[in-house]
Amino acid sequence: MPSQHLVKDVLKEITAQLNPIIPRASREAYLLLMAHLECDELWIITNQNTQVRDAQKLYAWAERRAKNEPLEYITNRVSFYSEEFYIAKGALIPRPETELFIDEVIKNIPHAKEKMTFVEVGVGSGIISIMLAKHFPHAKFIAVDISENALTIAKINIAKFGLQDRIELRLGSLLEPVSEHVDYLISNPPYIANDAELESNLSYEPQNALFGGVVGDEIIGELLNEVLKRKINSFTCEIGYDQQDRIRDYLKSKKYKNLDFYKDLSDFDRGFTLRL
Repeated sequence: MPSQHLVKDVLKEITAQLNPIIPRASREAYLLLMAHLECDELWIITNQNTQVRDAQKLYAWAERRAKNEPLEYITNRVSFYSEEFYIAKGALIPRPETELFIDEVIKNIPHAKEKMTFVEVGVGSGIISIMLAKHFPHAKFIAVDISENALTIAKINIAKFGLQDRIELRLGSLLEPVSEHVDYLISNPPYIANDAELESNLSYEPQNALFGGVVGDEIIGELLNEVLKRKINSFTCEIGYDQQDRIRDYLKSKKYKNLDFYKDLSDFDRGFTLRL
């Protein structure tokens, strides 16, 4: 490793560490250095001969990344919907496709000033409730998760955006800790079948946020039961790409106003909104 730890040398060394394993190794070397130095790419380009402070920490980060640990867990940063959030092991890393979830909910509520109670099941890092709370300033949010680690991460993000008075965190399974009337239920639940083979980097993420049962959609079924039993007017939920038919079959004999599915950018089913 370079003795002086100049920016240009560190970039070259980290790229070499990542190159056999990580696609776009050079780009990821830049991202690691930007996170470590808390700077932008322009600063790196114009400061190639500047010494890197605490370079050993950066090399340790690169070693973790070379083992396929997600970049977001290493840097504790993730971008979502043009905002930056804190992330750590214990909460699922937000996917860009979940931005479509936010769009779907916003589309279904034409009046942003409406007073209503949202409940999110499986709050994870808190990104969904936070983004919707920013858009709906008069709404109240109750955010539930079975993981204390996830709630700790969500609490950090909620405080960052100053939303402690509007987003209440509760520990529990599904809607068990919620006795209040619910206007709108939202969830990005686990929906992968237990025997599905996943990419190696997903082994770092919380398994209870990924696997939804033997078939995969069991938790979605439980949430649909709650929606019907409690007469929750609207429910938006993410699903697996092959689960639309089973959801339609489940609701075939039930009474509801409409059921609309939405797709991701690759034209696969990504979620639905049910209205009673």
